[in-house]
Amino acid sequence: MTPSAQESAERSAWELPELLGLTGDLDRLHDFIGEWIDACDAEVQAMVRRQLSGRAKYFRPMTVFACYHATTPKPLSIRVLRAAAAVELIHNVALIVDDILDRSRYRRGQLSLHCRYGFLPALMTSGYIGFAGAQLVATDPYSVRLVAELMQRLGAAECFQWRLRRQPLGVEDWRQVAGADTGTMFEICARLGTRDDTLLKYGLLLGTLYHGCDDVADVRGTSALGGGSEKDIEDGILTLPAAVAMRDPATALLIRDVRPGNYAETARRLQAALPEAEAYLDRLAVEAEYEALHNAPYPARLVDLIRHTRALSAV
Repeated sequence: MTPSAQESAERSAWELPELLGLTGDLDRLHDFIGEWIDACDAEVQAMVRRQLSGRAKYFRPMTVFACYHATTPKPLSIRVLRAAAAVELIHNVALIVDDILDRSRYRRGQLSLHCRYGFLPALMTSGYIGFAGAQLVATDPYSVRLVAELMQRLGAAECFQWRLRRQPLGVEDWRQVAGADTGTMFEICARLGTRDDTLLKYGLLLGTLYHGCDDVADVRGTSALGGGSEKDIEDGILTLPAAVAMRDPATALLIRDVRPGNYAETARRLQAALPEAEAYLDRLAVEAEYEALHNAPYPARLVDLIRHTRALSAV
């Protein structure tokens, strides 16, 4: 990758509000979440503040905001702002749980919550944050229903993904997994932004694209950083590069019988699958852009969001 391409990818990952012209909405979100943290129970407040105050990409609330602005010229409404805050809280619940399951020591440049405070406090704080997400939208029946749907669908998606590990499955199977997982999150974000199903398919495609770009970036990390996707290899998770690579029966057997002795060879085969995985992501991006252009009165931000998301596979 050229230095300019790497710089573009980094900007897409960390400067999304500026790139989409949504810094004003993000400032309102920061203020809203900050006020909520100030009112948290003293027993968990320090943990909540630590989890929510680190450097973050804010892709999910930016999706809520972009979808809102794609359908109306009006300023961001308070109920959509509250819904975006709820989504960000729920996303952080998933991060806390993922860090515990993956035994990750660091998150956003600092010790992960369970490493700093212990397993039980981290788990209880994740529950506190998760139920707060529902509480933030308690007076808005539409958002309550979608937030509840999000939590249930994400739980089922994680079980679905785990059940399919180490199986010789293909790209369409991966698309089903990615759509159920990250696709669900972004689909709900789109629906919260528009308050209807106008951009439902756009959100689903955007989330599936994000999931795939993350899969590819992890494999690139294996090469460049010495272990970026080792946990996925160890668990036999169906990533996009794995789905492409398993078209070769020998690779499928390798992934099914994964163990420390064959991590390096498995990683090499996943890296060889990257060009085809990238081509598939290009096609997903085209599908998402079609949905934006044909279903939103003001699609410019939606198209930009697709392009910045697509750049993430290089990070």
